[in-house]
Amino acid sequence: MKLTIIGHWGGYPKAGEASTGYLLEHNGFTLLVDCGSGVLSHLQKHIDPTELDAVLISHYHPDHIADIGVLQHALLIQYFLGKSKGTLPVYAHNEDTQGFRSLTYKDFMKAHAYSEQSRLTIGPFLVTFVKTKHPVPCYGMRIEADGKSIFYTADSAFKESFVPFGKDADLLLCECNFYGNMDASGAGHMTSLDAGKLAHETGVKKLVLTHLPHFGDLEQLVAEAKTIYKGDVKLAGQDMEIII
Repeated sequence: MKLTIIGHWGGYPKAGEASTGYLLEHNGFTLLVDCGSGVLSHLQKHIDPTELDAVLISHYHPDHIADIGVLQHALLIQYFLGKSKGTLPVYAHNEDTQGFRSLTYKDFMKAHAYSEQSRLTIGPFLVTFVKTKHPVPCYGMRIEADGKSIFYTADSAFKESFVPFGKDADLLLCECNFYGNMDASGAGHMTSLDAGKLAHETGVKKLVLTHLPHFGDLEQLVAEAKTIYKGDVKLAGQDMEIII
C-alpha cells in the first residue's frame, strides 16, 4: 500500500495546505480517506479527481468533509468535458442523516452506509470500523491489503477498545491535536502522550501523528510520544508518501 498525506491539519488548514485527507493506492486502485478543506486542490498534485475509485468518510465535521461538494462539482464539470469514470462510491456512517444524504449527487456520487459491525471490501482493501469518542458520531478504521494494515483513529479521545482493534498494525495514523500536558478528552481528541500510549500498547511498527494543532512547537509532540513509544514516530506532512 502507498499512503499519501493530502492534508493533516485539525479544524482548518494552514495557509496553502489542507485539513484532513489521505490517499491510499494499491494495485491500481485509489481510495480517498476523508475530504477536508483544501483536499481537492492538493489531491490534484497526485491524481485527477476522476481517477478516484472510492471515498471513505469518518464523520461529518467540516475539516473532514468540506471538499465533498467541491469534489462533486469537479466530477460534474469533468463529465461535461468528456472525462468520467462513472458513479463514485462514498462510504460513510448514516447516523447523521442529513450529512449522509449530502454525499449522493446526481449520477456522479453515491453514498453507501457502514456501521461498527461492517467489513467492507473496497477494491483490494478490507476495511473494519471502531466507534470513536468524539462530540459527533465518528469511526476509526483499520484498512488492510495483502497482509499489511493501517489503523486510522480519525478523531477521538483515547479508548481502550482501540488497543485490540489496532493490534500489530503496520502503521498507526493517529490524531494528535493536543500536547502532553493538556486535557484533550473533553474535546474528543488525543494528546501526544495518548498517541504514544496507543502505539506502545498496540505494538504498531510506525506512528504518524496527524490532525495537528495550530499552536506550539509540533516537534514537541514527537518528543512526548517517544517517551512512551520507542518505535518510529513522525509528524504527518503535506505530500508525505509512506509505503506500507
